[in-house]
Amino acid sequence: MESLALAKAPNAKNKKLQDEKTFRLGELFCGPGGLAFGASQSQLANEGIKFSVKHAWASDYDQDSCNSYKENVCPDSPETVICKNVNELDIESLPPIDAFAYGFPCNDFSIVGESKGFDGHFGPLYSYGVKVLNYHKPIFFLAENVGGITSANEGKAFEKILFDLKHGGDGYNLTTNLYRFEKYGVPQTRHRIVIVGFAKNLNISFKVPEPFTRSNLITAQSALESPPIPQNASNNELTNQSNTVVERLKNTLPGQNAWNADLPEHLKLNVKGAKLSQIYRRLHPDKPSYTITGSGGGGTHGYHWSENRALTNRERARIQTFPDNFIFSGRKESVRKQIGMAVPPRISKFLFECILKSLAGIDYPSVPPSYGAQQKLF
Repeated sequence: MESLALAKAPNAKNKKLQDEKTFRLGELFCGPGGLAFGASQSQLANEGIKFSVKHAWASDYDQDSCNSYKENVCPDSPETVICKNVNELDIESLPPIDAFAYGFPCNDFSIVGESKGFDGHFGPLYSYGVKVLNYHKPIFFLAENVGGITSANEGKAFEKILFDLKHGGDGYNLTTNLYRFEKYGVPQTRHRIVIVGFAKNLNISFKVPEPFTRSNLITAQSALESPPIPQNASNNELTNQSNTVVERLKNTLPGQNAWNADLPEHLKLNVKGAKLSQIYRRLHPDKPSYTITGSGGGGTHGYHWSENRALTNRERARIQTFPDNFIFSGRKESVRKQIGMAVPPRISKFLFECILKSLAGIDYPSVPPSYGAQQKLF
């Protein structure tokens, strides 16, 4: 790919090259395609040059996720999605890329569970992204993970990850921030660490965009009812609720869960130890949804504020900002997992637009990064 300097050079014979700058995107742990779908919708123009992101290749070990990705992100080139375990992936054989994205598995960094960090099975998987940086040397990358990553292994895991990403390829300028997605147009209190890296030779540092829905949060009711979900929408089947669950929900007010609702004794849960706030928790119609997760069973499905039932997968997808024509492959439980593990396309589109603005030299309102002090670790 020609350099950005060439794209801006006032040379008449390079006019055709100046018209468009398309950044080829590679992705690991792609899931159903929330990151790539949003990225592919991000585009802008500056000084006669169109900047955009285009899918090049992606990989995930889950077949249903790969099928969803193929159908929605790259239906004309399904062979560019490689479905296999990342430790079996030949990274050096993958086509060249200019951009890289990965939401590396968060299971061992999440505050829900044992938080094993690098001591768990999933913790070290971030290193495969570093291998991509070392070999393909993309112009920029975006990595996403749960906020709990900062405290895993007493904070040492996060320090190691940042160090390795900073020194990947020929070196990257990192900007690390904890994003509260509800402040960026997502109808959900989903808080995630996002790391954006620009190749050092570009002399660009990503600026954290200023929140734009800080005082006018999008509510769960608005997400699900404006407009209403079409009756023939895919992935919208209801869950059969037991009589006990229905009775429990009847005694649970919007926003309440199994622990703070005024439940009759026979409907209370006999649980000792940690009591997760999401268990049989109803959405509140006037607030953003709580975090949609990929877990299932045990009252973690997400529950409607007025109807005594779990959310449908299409409703979960709405809260995750997937459009209604985004069709998920697989059985209902698989779809629920795909949706819960995905990056909301709306935040992806917005962040990639800000990345493109940075590359195009377009300024935008910004705030200091929440982890700017981490730079002293390097």
